Amino acid sequence: MRRYGKHTDEDDIRSRPNRKGNRPRTNIRPKHEDAAEGMVLTVDRGRLTCLVEDRVVMAMKARELGRKAAIVGDRVALVGDLSGAKDTLARIVRIGERTSVLRRTADDDDPYERVVVANADQLAIVTALADPEPRPRLIDRCLVAAFDGGLEPLLVMTKSDLAPPDKLLELYGALDIPYVVTSREELENGDAADRVRAQLDGKITAFVGHSGVGKTTLVNALVPEELRRTTGHVNAVTGRGRHTTTSALALPLSGDGGWVVDTPGVRSFGLAHIDPSRVIHAFPDLEPGTEGCPRACSHDEPDCALDAWVAEGHADPARLYSLRRLLSTRERKEGD
Repeated sequence: MRRYGKHTDEDDIRSRPNRKGNRPRTNIRPKHEDAAEGMVLTVDRGRLTCLVEDRVVMAMKARELGRKAAIVGDRVALVGDLSGAKDTLARIVRIGERTSVLRRTADDDDPYERVVVANADQLAIVTALADPEPRPRLIDRCLVAAFDGGLEPLLVMTKSDLAPPDKLLELYGALDIPYVVTSREELENGDAADRVRAQLDGKITAFVGHSGVGKTTLVNALVPEELRRTTGHVNAVTGRGRHTTTSALALPLSGDGGWVVDTPGVRSFGLAHIDPSRVIHAFPDLEPGTEGCPRACSHDEPDCALDAWVAEGHADPARLYSLRRLLSTRERKEGD
């Protein structure tokens, strides 16, 4: 073993060559000023299908983004092969700031937050009036997620030929939520699709609902076959075939440039990630009344100032009831 004294000469020091070359490492990342803008249509096992101008491009996330993941609806910047040709792969180098986020957890005790859709303008909550029976608690949970994430809710009721919508409309009347009522016959002849489309034009709308309510049937009626075929295919890179609603998929509407995001049927809609204090923002007629509330008020306790606010005539008592029902939905099971 060679030993050095106090007066070593530089020639005596042996430097180990850099196997990867002599270029020093740097923390400065490229800015990619020439990156193209695109929108994420669907995500499948690390591969992201994106729309760049009029081309469907397969991409992967750049390592420099770290743990930050892109989801359906994200506006992204891409570099690499943007031709959209078979077996080509681009790279996502930036993810734009989100204007809204639809999130959920598997249940209320699950700390893992699932981000479903980004940048959607509204959330269409699809529920059948019968076969299967409506699940108001699930609707409540979807409403809370919409209010928390910055999405406007839209209630779409199907199968009105089996049961009337009156009871459900009465339950949500105080919330002033836009709604559309459809029947099986109207879905078949296209009348239902036309009425729903009138609520969607020019907007990005995420569709959510549990299995059997007719959500995918409605989406298929809204989006022409040629558009579903163009954006719904999956490149051979992923080894997947046609979309079967196993992951969220953005589909373009014909006409005024709206988008429909079809999401998988949900069995539960956990709200572990929701901060109840943000839900009050969706009630502008009640929010000023919270100024007299005690700190960390749940808005459902004896000292809540909202009772006096409503009693003074500033808001409808039905609105306060609806707010409290939504805020308490985490303590109730969805099937109640």
